[in-house]
Amino acid sequence: MRRVILGGIAFASLAVVGGAAAVAYWPIGSGPPGIELSGDVARGGYLARASGCIACHTDFESGGAPLAGGVELETPFGSFYSPNLTTDETHGIGDWTVDEFAVAVRQGISPQGDPYYPTFTYPFYSTFSDQDIADLWAAFQTVPAVAEAAPEHELGFPFNLRWGMKLWRAAYMVDPPTEPVEGESEAWNRGRELVRGATHCAACHTGRNFAGARLPSLFFAGNEDLPGGDAAPSIRPDDLAEADWTVSNLAYALATGVTPSGDVFGGSMGEVVQYGTSFLADEDREAIATYVMGADRDPSVDLN
Repeated sequence: MRRVILGGIAFASLAVVGGAAAVAYWPIGSGPPGIELSGDVARGGYLARASGCIACHTDFESGGAPLAGGVELETPFGSFYSPNLTTDETHGIGDWTVDEFAVAVRQGISPQGDPYYPTFTYPFYSTFSDQDIADLWAAFQTVPAVAEAAPEHELGFPFNLRWGMKLWRAAYMVDPPTEPVEGESEAWNRGRELVRGATHCAACHTGRNFAGARLPSLFFAGNEDLPGGDAAPSIRPDDLAEADWTVSNLAYALATGVTPSGDVFGGSMGEVVQYGTSFLADEDREAIATYVMGADRDPSVDLN
């Protein structure tokens, strides 16, 4: 009987080890067709601003160089540090190809085939077009190289096992719906494209589960447990209207950081405005506000 029990334990152990090995070597993602489009540096820079690249990959507090990484995100899983995105070939992305860049941005997979942690908001960029990627790539090629490595993530077991993210991806990763909705205005649909994609508003303003995945039932309902102890309020239309927000003053706040009460955004939202939305065109800020204030009409969400 003892041999049977020991044999069962050994078999179970081998099964666990074998399963872990299978996941570790499980290939993910797919290589895109070669991107041969010419990129527009100005448009790429605009898209990078909208997507939060500058705010997340520049350590302003320590006087870090633009896009050199090193920004710490403290989470329940440990501390993550944004990587160096400059053209340095050793510590940045200087030795990448545009196709590797495309896979990283749209699929969240490194040139080595490793999954990125979702602190990198790649799920929101999955619908970027080949032209978007070409433009972003062209803009990043103008960034001066910084020969400085970003700190390694400080994660405990099992979160330090990067291959485990393959299971997370299988369970939770979905492409954002950004296509136009029939019957809505051009501004609302442009706002939907930006909010559900590049500006990734739901990344902060949506509650998450125990695994750090966004909960559809809490879309735009706010999040009291952001990295570093920050919090994001609900931006559901009814809650915004109750707090005297309108399309006009929300668009103004995205440009200036000034709220309807005369206060100013602080924390991560202050950075979003300072390094991101304040650089957008007036019509895009108005489009974002139009969609957010009318998000209850989006057929892909339930805000009840």
